[in-house]
Amino acid sequence: MREVEIRDDGIRLGQLLKLAGLVDQGSDVKPLLEEGLVTVGGRLETRRGRQLKKGDVVAVGEEKVRLV
Repeated sequence: MREVEIRDDGIRLGQLLKLAGLVDQGSDVKPLLEEGLVTVGGRLETRRGRQLKKGDVVAVGEEKVRLV
């Protein structure tokens, strides 16, 4: 599992996926969400604007990142 450092207290899911290199462009996020490939804390997530905080674990397929 990789760790991704964020500057503020929180970040939106779409922004994190781009920051972590899990998508190339913001427009790539929607199809992943629609296909049910994204989880936050082990639960399926469908909202690109979901607010995340330090300690959250986001997975896209087998790739996992933790916010620090």
